[in-house]
Amino acid sequence: MDWNNKAIKAILAVSKKEETPIFLVGGAVRDLFLEMPQKKDLDFVVVGSGLVFAKALDKKMKEAGSLVEFPDFDTARYILGEDENKIELEFAGARTESYLEKSRKPQVFPATLETDLSRRDFTVNAMALPVDVFSKTKSKAILKKKVIDPFQGQKHLEEKILITPLDPDKTFSEDPLRMLRAVRFASQLNFSIDKKVLESIHKNRRRLEIISAERIREELFKLLSTKQPSVGLMLMFHTGLLDIVLPEVSKLDGVEEIFGHQHKNNFIHTLKVVDNVALYSEKTILRFAALLHDIGKPGTKKFVAKTGWTFNQHEHLGRKMTHDICRRLKMSKEETKYATKLVRWHQHPIALMDEEVTDSAVRRLIVSLGEELSDLLILGRCDITTGNPNKKEQRLKNYDNLEKRIAEVLEIDKMRAFQSPIRGEEIMEVCHLKPGPTVGKIKKAIEEAILDGKIGNNYEESKKYFEKIKEDFLKEAKDFEKGE
Repeated sequence: MDWNNKAIKAILAVSKKEETPIFLVGGAVRDLFLEMPQKKDLDFVVVGSGLVFAKALDKKMKEAGSLVEFPDFDTARYILGEDENKIELEFAGARTESYLEKSRKPQVFPATLETDLSRRDFTVNAMALPVDVFSKTKSKAILKKKVIDPFQGQKHLEEKILITPLDPDKTFSEDPLRMLRAVRFASQLNFSIDKKVLESIHKNRRRLEIISAERIREELFKLLSTKQPSVGLMLMFHTGLLDIVLPEVSKLDGVEEIFGHQHKNNFIHTLKVVDNVALYSEKTILRFAALLHDIGKPGTKKFVAKTGWTFNQHEHLGRKMTHDICRRLKMSKEETKYATKLVRWHQHPIALMDEEVTDSAVRRLIVSLGEELSDLLILGRCDITTGNPNKKEQRLKNYDNLEKRIAEVLEIDKMRAFQSPIRGEEIMEVCHLKPGPTVGKIKKAIEEAILDGKIGNNYEESKKYFEKIKEDFLKEAKDFEKGE
């Protein structure tokens, strides 16, 4: 079902019946002028109560969707359809809002449509289109005549520049997250940012500290999902926003020299890696891991005579730092586990490039990474940023060889879902054990033997090995019970 058309017809009917003017605003209007694909989340401003309008729409639609109410902000979200057909319609009463100096929640007051548009983040997002016009045409010529554009949004779209409707200090004071939105839009739309706006972002960057971690994370991930994330990340760095959001990444900047030995600028290298990953994968969490993959380097940097600069064990320190960052950004357990795993293991494939490396070492990589192995290999390839074409070609060939070895081991051992062929139930039955740590230790010993290549990944060899080692573990368990 085309929920979009049905919803627009219902919105027009409610507007007429309630004698309530309603306008499409924000990114959807901007994208119409840019001739970009139509969004599936649309924002509407009601000259009246947004909540009352949304309830009337729900009734008109015979409760075909789900209504989520935000009475404190006179706002409601109406959700229709599922999966690819899902659309979200947000209705807000024309309003103005502002944050107190140390508050994370804005105060909201009713306002006129033009006042509502003035509080928008940028002029290109501060245009409104009557819904009846939006429903009838996509003609730019007609849209230009009908659009309400009090702050020259169309002009700034043509100039590809981000300017705030009001003084930027006021705009960013009202909602500091708009500073992050500025750098994200610059990256997403390939726009420049007005000089006065950039200066204001730098001046007001500390205001971002009042914004919740959840909102910051959402905006950061939107930036990382753009075609070339380095554009926004570099703007974050130059305006000081990166010092607030991810100071660990900011500290990667700089080059030190001792006795003519220099190391590369790890910040610039990191941006290149993130952009490289963006070419290979649309997975935002993988791009996030790429952004953090070298954050352990400043804390492990050391100059060694006759060797030069070293960053030994930086992946281990990086893993701990990544865990702390994920907690700070209120990321899920799954996201945290994924990011920390990739940072921890990102150096490991390099150690397996030797042609003499054993199948056992390859098995350990497969088992340790599990479903994240393919993403780790993408990160590894993207971590090659050398400007020497011969070196780059050779290192990429090394990854080709490693992937071939991985495929061979997977084919031989079917290790993707690796676990001991001898299950816990059988160990308990044979050894007359109850569930406990000894059972786990025996299983682990069998798995380690397979990984080390001592035995094959099959039941017969595992059973022989089990019979060989079980008495040692049973004796150890008895000794422990006796306190010996």
